[in-house]
Amino acid sequence: MMGNDQNDKETIENANKVAGKMYDVSYYDSKNQLDKGIAITHEQVSDDYMEGTIDGKIDEVDSNDELKTHDGKNIRRKGFKE
Repeated sequence: MMGNDQNDKETIENANKVAGKMYDVSYYDSKNQLDKGIAITHEQVSDDYMEGTIDGKIDEVDSNDELKTHDGKNIRRKGFKE
């Protein structure tokens, strides 16, 4: 069953608004819901990228920062003393 033409047109226009957007640092301060959503999603992706893999191992690199192996040291899981 097809939806009404006006709803379909509106849905396509809204999808194009989202698809045409790219992250900008100013979105963190925006009042626009879409801009704020893009900023939050960008932050989440960036955090995940920087955290690395779930196994929590630090890659071993040589003196030129070239990857030697992914079988590096485990990240310490204990708390830190203050």
